[in-house]
Amino acid sequence: MRVKCVICDKIETIDDESLMAKRLRNRPIHTYMCKDCHDRISEKTNARLETGNFRFYRSRPDKDEW
Repeated sequence: MRVKCVICDKIETIDDESLMAKRLRNRPIHTYMCKDCHDRISEKTNARLETGNFRFYRSRPDKDEW
């Protein structure tokens, strides 16, 4: 299956039987991001987290902070 990265528009080929290919076929909301873009975003996010000026809203805040 040929897929296109949503950030850099690089075209790659993934296995038709892979879980990612199934997700892309069955759920149009799922988008493909190449490994280079994924790694770059994770590095920049981790760098922002280390500064202390970035709030990461994925985890549930403790009740004491409310």
